[in-house]
Amino acid sequence: MVRLSSAERRTLLVRAALRVIDSDGVHAATTRAIVAEARMSLASFHYAFRSRDEMIRELIAHVVQEEQRVSLEALHPDADIRSAVRAGLQAYFDLMKARPSREQAMQELVQYSLRTPGLEELPRAQYASYFHTARVLLERGAELTGVQWTLPIEQLARILIAFTDGLTIAWLADRDDVAAGRLMDFTADTIGALAVLPVRSAR
Repeated sequence: MVRLSSAERRTLLVRAALRVIDSDGVHAATTRAIVAEARMSLASFHYAFRSRDEMIRELIAHVVQEEQRVSLEALHPDADIRSAVRAGLQAYFDLMKARPSREQAMQELVQYSLRTPGLEELPRAQYASYFHTARVLLERGAELTGVQWTLPIEQLARILIAFTDGLTIAWLADRDDVAAGRLMDFTADTIGALAVLPVRSAR
């Protein structure tokens, strides 16, 4: 029998939890269901995580990091800022289309946590991850295209996540790709209009 490191156990358990949530919802992701899906013992779970809440935090980080990765990979140095924002949104949208149940689970996780005593901090942590990802994308986009933002980056990140939330919920509800494309165009236009080229001093 292969002995797994704590990090390997954590990864396998997070992936198992995602499969359970994808299939049966957040409420079904009990510790016993997760270890059964991962084909591990309860002792293995508690060796890797101190609690189910800690595992859920890592699950959130896992999903958000993947969304950040695909969006960053979509940015190209020869694009203008509007095109860069649009490409990042499209990359996120394509990932959501490929795994709609996963994004639905992330939405469900927010609502579940908000109404479950003791889990009130999870939605705040989840959205902190979203805002961080938005900041990284906006900062990288500005760096690649040579622009400066006219609003504080924290404010811009919240605007971008508000648009992304609307895109996500509307598409999960109606699966209308054309409408989603129009919303992504509008978002890119709006965010792009908040960038300016720096003024160069004359010599």
